[in-house]
Amino acid sequence: MKILHINASTRGTQSQSLSVAERLIAKLQAKPGTTVDRLDLFDGSLPAFDANAVGAKMALFTGANATEEQKASWNRVETVFKRFAAADVYVINTPLWNNGIPYALKQFIDLVTQPGWTFGFDPASGYKGLMTGKRAFVVHASGVYHQDVPPNFGSDFATPYLADWFKFIGVTELEQIHVAPTVVNVDYAATKAKAIARAEAVVG
Repeated sequence: MKILHINASTRGTQSQSLSVAERLIAKLQAKPGTTVDRLDLFDGSLPAFDANAVGAKMALFTGANATEEQKASWNRVETVFKRFAAADVYVINTPLWNNGIPYALKQFIDLVTQPGWTFGFDPASGYKGLMTGKRAFVVHASGVYHQDVPPNFGSDFATPYLADWFKFIGVTELEQIHVAPTVVNVDYAATKAKAIARAEAVVG
């Protein structure tokens, strides 16, 4: 079993989502033959989905000749996808930024979510996810927002967005764990312990 750990936090050892995700991964690694590929979305290695990448994609669709710059850009995008496709299990840890996901996580999603790679399309039946047979776990952390908090304390668009994305690409076995709130909390130790317990439990 190959795990792709996608770290969408910038906080290193101070990251609460990362620390819970590491406990989840440790439980997964108890299974013989498990390997972990770690991808830090903020290490500067993600390619841009820029004009050259879009040009290459359009050239593929239309049968046109891509420029050398476009081909090089598309190859960088394809490298990210191949790393994603090679995994059997996905573990994402992410903070809640402005009620949603960090821009680097959205960039990663936009890179790998391409027709013929992660999804197909049929004019009669619509979209079909191609990443079937895989599992996913997402660990969310937020400083203030948490379930049942009053509306003026924020919103969570990250949880439904990631659920919809995984469903779109064909990953239906998904567990989402929340460690929150991390800041406005008189007993954060208990909150984190509960999140760790659930993360370890959902691994099975």
